[in-house]
Amino acid sequence: MRALEPDRDGYVERNGVKVHFEAFGTANGTAPAILLLPTWSIVQSRRWKMQVPYLARRFRVVTFDGRGCGRSDRPREVAGYADTEYVDDAAAVLDATGIERAVVVGISMGGGYGLRFAARYPERTLGAVFIAPAVGLADPLPARQVSDFDADLGDGEYEGWAKENRHYWLRDWPGYVEFFIPNLFTEPHSTKQIEDSIGWGLETDPETMILIEDAPYLDSGDRTRRSYARATTLDLAARVRCPCLVVQGTDDAVVHASGGRRLADALGCPIVEFEGSGHAPDARDPVRFNLLLREFVERVASREAATKTNIATAPAPVGQAGPLTWRRAQARPQRALFLSSPIGLGHALRDVAIARELRALRPDLQVDWLAQDPVTHVLAARGERILPASAWLAGESAHIESEAGEHDLRVFQAYRDMDEILLANFHVFHDVVAEEPYDLVIGDEAWDVDHFWHENPELKRTPFVWLTDFVGWLPMPDGGEREAFLTADYNAEMIGHVERFPYLRDRAIFVGEPDDLPEVDFGPGLPAVRSWTQAHFAFAGYVSGFDPSAVDRDEARAEFGYGEGEQVCLVTVGGSGVGEHLLRRVIQAHPEIERVVPGLRMVVVAGPRIDPASLGAPAGVEIHGYLDDLHRRMAAADVAVVQGGLTTTMELAALRTPFVYVPLRGHFEQQLLVPRRLGRYGAGRRLDHEDATPDAIAEAISSEMVKHTDYLPVEADGAARAAALIAGLL
Repeated sequence: MRALEPDRDGYVERNGVKVHFEAFGTANGTAPAILLLPTWSIVQSRRWKMQVPYLARRFRVVTFDGRGCGRSDRPREVAGYADTEYVDDAAAVLDATGIERAVVVGISMGGGYGLRFAARYPERTLGAVFIAPAVGLADPLPARQVSDFDADLGDGEYEGWAKENRHYWLRDWPGYVEFFIPNLFTEPHSTKQIEDSIGWGLETDPETMILIEDAPYLDSGDRTRRSYARATTLDLAARVRCPCLVVQGTDDAVVHASGGRRLADALGCPIVEFEGSGHAPDARDPVRFNLLLREFVERVASREAATKTNIATAPAPVGQAGPLTWRRAQARPQRALFLSSPIGLGHALRDVAIARELRALRPDLQVDWLAQDPVTHVLAARGERILPASAWLAGESAHIESEAGEHDLRVFQAYRDMDEILLANFHVFHDVVAEEPYDLVIGDEAWDVDHFWHENPELKRTPFVWLTDFVGWLPMPDGGEREAFLTADYNAEMIGHVERFPYLRDRAIFVGEPDDLPEVDFGPGLPAVRSWTQAHFAFAGYVSGFDPSAVDRDEARAEFGYGEGEQVCLVTVGGSGVGEHLLRRVIQAHPEIERVVPGLRMVVVAGPRIDPASLGAPAGVEIHGYLDDLHRRMAAADVAVVQGGLTTTMELAALRTPFVYVPLRGHFEQQLLVPRRLGRYGAGRRLDHEDATPDAIAEAISSEMVKHTDYLPVEADGAARAAALIAGLL
């Protein structure tokens, strides 16, 4: 799922070649426009996915697939791929989107397109940004000197950069893609960026790429891009009149970093070097790049506006811009910003409980929430203050649901595929804390903030509390060696973050006890999960969103109209829509359940993200949507059927209600960690999805509802313990 869908998309056609474009932020009216240019057609315009959502909140943003990739056509002649064709396509896309002028941004080969565009269409170029420009000015990289694109080695070995060869491409294009793409990302832990780019590279074909390789690029047309005409590049640079910026990674393994420096000299513009970055700093260091690009666009747009209105660009003297207010820090109320993961409702329930206890310790504390569906259901029902900026958050819960199959969720891969959503949401958060003073940020599995603050520690200026109920990603056995490698890589990055920047998490709180942690390593050569967590976290015990001792079962049954002696089965799957298949399966098993347990009253709670009407309730089954008093329904039931989420199962354990739980397939937490924790309390009966036939469901319900629940007591002071750990930071 994308973080932001285009407001408009379509095609422009020139000389029989159709080029696909997408436009974002069109509601911004006359705001400055940014044209994100294509690069070498081994990748498509989706490579800009880490820029578009953030920029489109302020600017009009346009991307298009270059000829030869994505949804654009693939001409069958060399001339169709000349750099002038890409540049004229760019102008046609601006025409189609109604944009007169734009800041053009290009990376690598796209830097050459941007250079020619700025020289060819000066009246349409508001500014130009060149990232790792491949424009023929760089010193040669020794490793690439073995490349001879035309040499036919026959059955010889093509190793390393020797794979950049037309004969090898035709023989083994995937082999070249899998070699070339990792060279774009010299930074450690770049597995996701590499995986995405390889996927895009395999969408095109070697025949097309050979035509592109043979096409004129930054010269008069009689030479290919393998022998750039330096004089032509310098001539184009001399004709550029707009403000420019060069961004260059110092560890570029594709184009020597000297190329960016020389282009900046030729343009007479600043260069920002990303030390330690490779050939794609916009993808690997997106926060810093996005903030830099935003500042550049605002500056050049402001300059142009001032020129048009004949207003000096210097700041107006104090007192001429209207009244300003500044409040001393000691005079303003203390404020905390709470971030609650929207993956289910469990985080919201415990976070509201913690906030309540925190206010008891700090009565003057104001708590604001940056939250999205389904968390907002819980917050709204309790009168909490939700920031308007929450409307900008991209849908994490919706993404997770889009990744799920039939009671199957590869949660680790779903998290990896959420990269652009997490970045977009981090930018929303960063804007909030940059504009408003907060004394504390509390993030309950706010993966975006934790990751990008560790990647950009200079941006953190507020104490940060990190809450979680699991630490580290564990591979599923059927994920094979690849998943084991990827989870270990992610764990190694997290460990490196925490140990390199120990001050980023001012408090790290585990929602549970040490015995809830598995006795396994984070991966080969990495520390053990339990011992490492004990060294870096405080433990709050389990946090319930309510006090189990305050729930009267008989009172709840009377409230819901359950008759004396009437047997009630509650079926619920939490706050996400992932459990819809389980609800349907249990509903379909109702005839068999009724046969085994005559007169059983089945109460199905669909939650906030599943339409109750879509479930088609038969006679004898009542269906509800979101219920704010779900824990009281749990207490009133004789038995429950749920999926294997931690919150729902632990609430049932705390209420001592018998239950059957069906863990999501592929979900390492529900498959491995939740059963371990429930086992500690002696709670629940596990039923795997593949075994959940109508007969098995009916048997499990009938046997559990008469079972004596001698569960160990679930701690009831977790919220107070967590609040006490947090309050010390205020």
